[in-house]
Amino acid sequence: MNENYSVFRKYPTLEQVKELETLLNQNNIVTQIADNIPSVDSSFSGSTLQNQYEIKIPLADFEKAEKILDKKAEKLIDQIDKDYYLFSFSDDELYEILLKADEWNEFDYKLAQKILIQRGKSVDTELLKALKKQRIELLAKPEENQKSWIMAGYIFAILGGFLGILIGYSLWTSKKSLPNGQKVYSYNDKDRAHGKNIFYIGLIILPFYIIIRILTQI
Repeated sequence: MNENYSVFRKYPTLEQVKELETLLNQNNIVTQIADNIPSVDSSFSGSTLQNQYEIKIPLADFEKAEKILDKKAEKLIDQIDKDYYLFSFSDDELYEILLKADEWNEFDYKLAQKILIQRGKSVDTELLKALKKQRIELLAKPEENQKSWIMAGYIFAILGGFLGILIGYSLWTSKKSLPNGQKVYSYNDKDRAHGKNIFYIGLIILPFYIIIRILTQI
């Protein structure tokens, strides 16, 4: 994958991604579409992500793309019916949308702001920036509890299994994309160090394992 591209949005259907791709392309933003089928490292943390379609754009175009979507959402808000489900949300639920903007579409994010303002609640640029910063810091934290995968990695690596190399490499190098396009390592320094050790142990032992298998079959 081109390191200059980062995940901009994720959707459950290809149709949604294609719609966004068309909008961005019309505004001279180059896009890439990918299917994030879980790899061997995706379940290390014990959580399983639903298969989603991702649209990636150059990191330098993130701000421009956000403004395009904001403008589109603003136009749609004026056409919304009052029976739209967000109008029944409590203030706390609406503020949670503002905090977890990456889990909601742009329309709901904008509408949540408008509803709160109509209710006389405080929503300003500084608050939104603070919430985005808080969310980024939370999502940037490394995944914990990798002990079982580390143990499995060492065992497979020592036994000469190729799976040990894959586990080690994933623990060592796996990264995740944040809502602002920044990429950070998925696991903490200690677990990544174990991953590096597992990877090289597997590389060293695998050739000997292959030679032994060949010799036993002669």
